[in-house]
Amino acid sequence: MAENLLTIVAHIQAKPGMEQRMKQDLLSLITSTRAEAGCITFDLLVDTKDPTKFVLYENWESQAALDAHFQQPYVNQVLQAYETTLAKPIEAKSLHKLEPLANGSIL
Repeated sequence: MAENLLTIVAHIQAKPGMEQRMKQDLLSLITSTRAEAGCITFDLLVDTKDPTKFVLYENWESQAALDAHFQQPYVNQVLQAYETTLAKPIEAKSLHKLEPLANGSIL
């Protein structure tokens, strides 16, 4: 499982005045997403100094699990709402964790 583990860090910024709607939209994803097969972590964070800035921190068992996530109707609803609430394109990073192995190589 470890070699397929996928971490997503997405920076999302709401338009001024849309931060409450954005927050509600993003909060609506949490329970259902965490129940999805392949979801390990799905956390929503907000900038302590700028309430228009959010970060989604996600860990998925595989790219296939993440792909399935984006097929969910509740995800598509939020993606459609971004047309109204999003200030700029989402900055998302897709990452794999590196760990040293006992033999000194990297996983």
